[in-house]
Amino acid sequence: MTTVGEAGSSQTWCPSGAAHAPESVVLGVRSGQDGRVVYLADPVPAAEVLGDVPEGIEPRRVLRFASHCVSDCVNRRGADCTLVERMVSRPPAQQDGHVPRCHLRARCQWWKQTGVAACARCPAVSTRHHAGDELADLVADPATTKEQLDEWIAAAG
Repeated sequence: MTTVGEAGSSQTWCPSGAAHAPESVVLGVRSGQDGRVVYLADPVPAAEVLGDVPEGIEPRRVLRFASHCVSDCVNRRGADCTLVERMVSRPPAQQDGHVPRCHLRARCQWWKQTGVAACARCPAVSTRHHAGDELADLVADPATTKEQLDEWIAAAG
């Protein structure tokens, strides 16, 4: 079984991480028409599955990867992730209060920063999304402010 992080390590992990980082693991698989993530019971090293993704398919369109949070990430502000801050501004994907089982949680930057609020939205997060989803574009853009998201959501009614 692959483990995510060391027990004493302060390294946090990004649940929307890079596919090709040396430590990357597959967090889950996109499933169904809505593209929600179905989480794996145990992580699988990304290097073991990347070769199985058909040529011409961006791996992040079908798989969700986790990798180390890095200081030069465009979403990084100090020790915080601004992506999760924008993400929790969206209505939760899980309306039933269910928090998915996740092997990453103990080391997850999003969990560390916002707790269960991130977990309720995590299954709907797409590292690569289809064009035309204005709200997803706003959430993904590091320049978007929480106020802009609130205004968009209020206008969408």
